[in-house]
Amino acid sequence: MKRSKGTRQGTRKILRKEPSERGLIPVNKALQEFEEGEKVKIKIEPSVHKAQPHRRFHGNIGVVQGKQGDAFVVEVKDGGKTKKVITRSEHLEEFE
Repeated sequence: MKRSKGTRQGTRKILRKEPSERGLIPVNKALQEFEEGEKVKIKIEPSVHKAQPHRRFHGNIGVVQGKQGDAFVVEVKDGGKTKKVITRSEHLEEFE
């Protein structure tokens, strides 16, 4: 069988919710704001597909660089390189 090349391939366990967690997310999660320079953790919310970061960045900690529309630009270290991840607040958590 031909291998899937979708953006969510290989995420059976990463993007899974427990039965008690299923359903809509709280409105506060979607409306939360972050300041520039604030540290955030990227935690992908599986039920929201808009501006979902690549699974490689799930669990990473980065610094908010600014806003781009409704999304936030987060600078993350990936290996030895610094990368910019553009994602919405549903996929971010405060760190520290």
